[in-house]
Amino acid sequence: MAPSASLDEIVGYASTQAIPPSIRAAGNFLANKYGQAVQGILLYGSCLRAGTDQNGLVDCYVLVDRYSTVYSSSWLARFNTWLPPNVFYGEVDVEGHTVRMKYAVLSLEDFERSVTPKWFHSYFWGRFAQPTAVMACPSQAMREQIISGLASAVLTFLGNVVPQMSPQFSAKDIWSTGLALSYGAELRAESRGRIKTLWDSNQGYYEQAAQAAFPAHFPKVKVIQNNDLTVYEWEYSRWFHTKNQLAWIMRKVQGKLLSILRLMKAAFTFQGGADYLIWKIERHSGVKVELTPAQRKHPIWAGLTTFWRLYRQGAFR
Repeated sequence: MAPSASLDEIVGYASTQAIPPSIRAAGNFLANKYGQAVQGILLYGSCLRAGTDQNGLVDCYVLVDRYSTVYSSSWLARFNTWLPPNVFYGEVDVEGHTVRMKYAVLSLEDFERSVTPKWFHSYFWGRFAQPTAVMACPSQAMREQIISGLASAVLTFLGNVVPQMSPQFSAKDIWSTGLALSYGAELRAESRGRIKTLWDSNQGYYEQAAQAAFPAHFPKVKVIQNNDLTVYEWEYSRWFHTKNQLAWIMRKVQGKLLSILRLMKAAFTFQGGADYLIWKIERHSGVKVELTPAQRKHPIWAGLTTFWRLYRQGAFR
């Protein structure tokens, strides 16, 4: 990637890289499942970072034209409208190997709104600011439109984190702070070392995104080149910092509630993935939970009781 690359070019770079056949098969499965309603299949998360689906769950977003066209059930469409996204579990066999996937359905309209400051909570723009690949798309024009949305997510992310920074900061400082804030605004099972892992795995992307975003979109942030280190300066405003800090406190409270509601909703949609979710929580937090037959029969009640038990044991923060 050239040093003078635009933000769109930087966020679009992941979409130009080769994707392993097993992960590509997951994208093809979703493209076939949702047919002409698909506006884009997005890949993100650990399998994108690692370049393999081994010991992982392929994380995808399916961008669709309208919720009403992809569901035979009206209540699924309503759930997706009221509290996006709907999350599902799927499997596809690739030469005797089972590829497991977790995919979320989101309308293109909601996607484009969720990556801008119009969307208060960081749930979407905090995710899409991280490396994301467009695996499938009906046209080049739509691909460019989606990549532009991903670039908007980066700008929204940085704009909401700059007020929390000291007068001088590095790319690592702002991304580490922002990722910690956005993760903290949800119920997360990851350990505190997760942020360092995210930075280390895509350091080049985060540095280049900051270098492209600040000069072009943040006139109050000065770019200073100190030998091989790029640092950023901004004029500190205590009121601006306090107002922004209050917003993050509100996101944290709002996010915990929304996370619980999404978990309850997922009890109806994430069929077949309960054991994997429990395994993932155990892997990230060290807290082991066994699901009983009664809990499998009554997922909503089981979800609430299991969540409370996990929370008390420190699985979520």
